[in-house]
Amino acid sequence: MKIPKKIESQAAKLRHTINEHNYYYYVVDDPRVPDSEYDLLLRELQDLEAKYPDLVTADSPSQRVGAPPLDAFAKIVHSVPMLSLNNAFNYQEAEDFAKDFANTEFFAELKFDGLAVSLRYEDGLLVSAATRGDGYSGEDVTANAKTIKTIPLKLRGENYPSVLEVRGEVFMPKAYFNKLNQKQAAKGEKIFANPRNAAAGSLRQLKSRVTAQRPLSFFSYAVGVVEGVELPQRHNDILKLLQQWGLPISQDSQLLTGIAGCLKYYESVLKQRQDLAFDIDGVVYKVNDLALQKELGYVSRAPRWAIAHKFPAQEAITQINDIDIQVGRTGALTPVARLNPVEVAGVTVTNATLHNQDEMKRKDVRIGDTVVISRAGDVIPAVMRVILEKRPKKTQEFIFPKQCPVCGSDVIRVAGEAVARCSGGFFCAAQRKQALKHFASRRAMDIDGLGDKLVEQLIDRDLVIKLVDLYRLTVEQLTSLERMGKKSAQNIIAALEKSKSTTLARFIYAIGIREVGESTANTLAQHFTIEALMAATKQELQNIPDIGPIVAQHIVKFFQQSDNINSIEELQTIGINWPKNSNTIINKSLAEEVFVLTGTLSQMTRTEAKTQLENLGAKVTNSVSKKTTCLVAGEKAGSKLTKAQTLGIKIINEADLINLLKSYE
Repeated sequence: MKIPKKIESQAAKLRHTINEHNYYYYVVDDPRVPDSEYDLLLRELQDLEAKYPDLVTADSPSQRVGAPPLDAFAKIVHSVPMLSLNNAFNYQEAEDFAKDFANTEFFAELKFDGLAVSLRYEDGLLVSAATRGDGYSGEDVTANAKTIKTIPLKLRGENYPSVLEVRGEVFMPKAYFNKLNQKQAAKGEKIFANPRNAAAGSLRQLKSRVTAQRPLSFFSYAVGVVEGVELPQRHNDILKLLQQWGLPISQDSQLLTGIAGCLKYYESVLKQRQDLAFDIDGVVYKVNDLALQKELGYVSRAPRWAIAHKFPAQEAITQINDIDIQVGRTGALTPVARLNPVEVAGVTVTNATLHNQDEMKRKDVRIGDTVVISRAGDVIPAVMRVILEKRPKKTQEFIFPKQCPVCGSDVIRVAGEAVARCSGGFFCAAQRKQALKHFASRRAMDIDGLGDKLVEQLIDRDLVIKLVDLYRLTVEQLTSLERMGKKSAQNIIAALEKSKSTTLARFIYAIGIREVGESTANTLAQHFTIEALMAATKQELQNIPDIGPIVAQHIVKFFQQSDNINSIEELQTIGINWPKNSNTIINKSLAEEVFVLTGTLSQMTRTEAKTQLENLGAKVTNSVSKKTTCLVAGEKAGSKLTKAQTLGIKIINEADLINLLKSYE
């Protein structure tokens, strides 16, 4: 078939564009377009090559998996190629894949969004680790892989193969990714676009000690060369063997029959995607029977017996219409991009954070720019990068304000901090609004009915200048506000009165000391009265477990301000109180234990369970780590349960927890 010159030119342009994107994605770890746009480009090329087979060239992106390894690393040739999967972007394409497998057993698993690696074990010892590279050879990252605690240096047991190649994914959990970016921002260093980039950049460090400082993890999902052991003939049984040999596998996989079961799995995983501890970009369906896999074989260097069913993109491209500065509770100035509305992961996004002054300058974000927006690993959308080739000609660099845009006070920036702050304090209406919202929140003073819109009106009308003014409000003042009837006003007054009886931990959290969250507030309440806390020195604070020098400095600085001392005294005078010793640990039976609560409890709230455990000396945290000693799993426990199982942490149910608490009564 003769190929029209227009088609030849179109294919050549697509090959060049995709190869450029491959370089930035795989080699430089700096993707220039969202995955969704890349997938569309590749699909367009594949469609052309399918229609005109003579278009296919040896260097076509459709004929390879990734990009060549960096010269900085030695190369390792894969004994069995690490080939990629074909993608399904909708239900119809998934159904087309499985149309001949009506009653076939599938193994459905998560498609991790990290960096694919191959681990080689000889006589049970880890001898090499390589990235996927171009599918046939990859980068030697052995020294770095050995720093990842979830990768065993020696296999467990005695019946493992003499040679075992394990394929899997190195990834960075979302919680650690967010903490890493916070540290990077505080240092004025590069912010990673997403957990996948953070994992890739961390694993491909030339200095393994840098990798060792990054919280990477690993899941295995397949094998390459295996010598000395006869493997089972079902994929799920192979994974069970890997787990027996000490290699972590995901607990979120399922055995299913037919495509209908696979699609239900897809829908279920999509719903809980944001709750998972790590990023995924889809699910994978594999024919479970290895004999059938062999019979089906491969097409275009991808297996016929597996497919990746991709999720809707968590990145999108849009344009910045304006840049505003928002002022937070602690005075932090955050630049926010106002966007042309765009749908990202099923949500229409109109605003996105630019993090801070340094980050905005590093990315050189300007009004009028076309940018990539992401929601991956974070609820708040963020501007990830600028598409410079689409920048209008007469744009100007954004000038960060020297005065607060709300109150006009000077903007100051402490040496060593990335965040600029308004110096106006409670005089600044923006800070006052955020402080009041925090003070009234459920986990602080828990003032029912005092929502964001009501707070806005109270501040805008100068009805609340100081925190204590909140408790001086009258029904008449409240009924003068929009959408506030007499009954609603009376309910607010009742809620304010009820909130006066609280705990010291809640009160400390509510007054809004920088870096003092719930857990830290509870620790402080266990060791100080409010009077002792106000007088505590930095050294006295640092003698308390989990109170570091930065938090201690913020606490001391807070109580050095006379306005804060006066506010606390006024609140106590007007009636805010808490039982003496209400947060003091009387029984220290669980002083060495670290608990995590997950799922729904039926006989008590998680807050009640947390309080009872802390009263016995236990520490209760929000995330599972190797320091966790026990996980309490209620109904519908999710990713925290999976992680605890992976780490071998003790797991109990609600009945076990109740029995434990009763045993110390």
